[in-house]
Amino acid sequence: MHFLIVEDDPVIAEHIVAGLRNRGHCTTLAQTGSEAIRSLDQRQPDAVILDRLLPDVNGLTVIGHLRSRGDQVPLLMLSALGSVKDRIEGLQVGADDYLAKPFDIDELEARLSAIARRTSARSDSAHLEVGRLRLDPSSHCAVYRDASVALNRKQYSLLAHLIRNADRLVTRSMLLESVWSYSFSPTTNIVESNMSRLRTALLDLGCDPIETQRGAGYVLRSERCT
Repeated sequence: MHFLIVEDDPVIAEHIVAGLRNRGHCTTLAQTGSEAIRSLDQRQPDAVILDRLLPDVNGLTVIGHLRSRGDQVPLLMLSALGSVKDRIEGLQVGADDYLAKPFDIDELEARLSAIARRTSARSDSAHLEVGRLRLDPSSHCAVYRDASVALNRKQYSLLAHLIRNADRLVTRSMLLESVWSYSFSPTTNIVESNMSRLRTALLDLGCDPIETQRGAGYVLRSERCT
């Protein structure tokens, strides 16, 4: 899994990064709330670890901002403030879990995996859509206006990831990690070949929303889904 760590204490940050990487996860580190929001604008991780006390803005404010704009990324708040009142406050503002410092890295990983699985299950059961293009999980079909086409599992996962990140660049490595669970870039053209078949399926519906940015990745343009 890929986790965004928002922590300004270098010792704690390094402890989390090393612990999660040693357990096979990928990590991105942000030291302020502003950095965290910019990172989320570029890429959606499987979950976020957010320190409550940041140098530029309170972690509660970051959560409120994310939830108010509709960002439902799984989020675990990490804080030295561990009273019942503090935990309730964090959960009420939109955190999915709350862990007090000091903490055990195995417990942190278990909690992160749990909130990521719960959110993934909710997302997979929902009708993902952008404009008039949507995914129907019950039939594994892409639906555009009044037409539909069946997708295989990888095509469905590719389109789901692009829809979740509509109008944002999705890199090849992000797709490898999200759809194929690869944390490295194999030399095969697995992404390109599956993306080509997905495009052909969407063109059969009269929809051409996926833009290739050569050398960078792909963007699903919402204005092409009307």
